[in-house]
Amino acid sequence: LTRRYWSRDKGNIFTTQANLASCLADLGRLDEALVLERDIYAKQVASLGVSHQDTIGCGLNLAISLVMSKRYEQAKFLLSDQLLPAARRTLGADHDLRLKLNNTLVGALYDDPEGTRDDLLEAE
Repeated sequence: LTRRYWSRDKGNIFTTQANLASCLADLGRLDEALVLERDIYAKQVASLGVSHQDTIGCGLNLAISLVMSKRYEQAKFLLSDQLLPAARRTLGADHDLRLKLNNTLVGALYDDPEGTRDDLLEAE
């Protein structure tokens, strides 16, 4: 995105980039969407920290794209080792975003052809 036409506000830039990544994913261009989502997530972590609600939301978008791309191990690692612990500390048990993270992890575990029953039990 050419920043001279856009706001200098980081939040607006991240939102616009996330919308672009979503459009790419909808068009089936998952690899391009993943590159952009990884970049957005890394920049969010650097600017807001891993436990910020916006960062967790960007991480959720990345995890969903990883599942859609059948990169189950990467999605499970991101969700269980980074996003869910941050969401537990910051958002609480019943927050909508935390429930979406759990749902995405369950989907990754369920869809993974190499997943085991033990993986599902461990995620509880």
